[in-house]
Amino acid sequence: MKLTFACTAPALMAIALLLAPSGAAFAQSSDTSAKQDIKNAGTDTKNAAKKTGSAVAKGTKTAAAKTKEGTTKAVDKTRQGTKTAAEKTKEGTVKAADKTKEGTKTAAEKTKAGTKKVVHSAASGTAKTADKVEDKTAPKP
Repeated sequence: MKLTFACTAPALMAIALLLAPSGAAFAQSSDTSAKQDIKNAGTDTKNAAKKTGSAVAKGTKTAAAKTKEGTTKAVDKTRQGTKTAAEKTKEGTVKAADKTKEGTKTAAEKTKAGTKKVVHSAASGTAKTADKVEDKTAPKP
């Protein structure tokens, strides 16, 4: 016996409905998949937030360490600069004091010499004036 099948549209439709899963079962697996997707998305978000928090914490620690390092370096440089400035000021003060001492000594010597000159000039002028006065007050012969 030979069987022949005639493929008509209603027959194909019937076969498709028989072989297809039921609508309820299909909808349920779809809901399960959507729920799982939402759970996975929440887990992914949580993990990303943890990673971001860790990265921020690490960056903050690094920034704090670098700031401390820079501050320490600045303090050391300031300390050294202050020490150098104090030494230079001391050297300058000693040099200035020596120059002042030398200038004062020179000025004293010049004042002494000038005073002697003035005194001699005054004495000489006084002697000349005295001679003139004496000449005028002396009796004439």
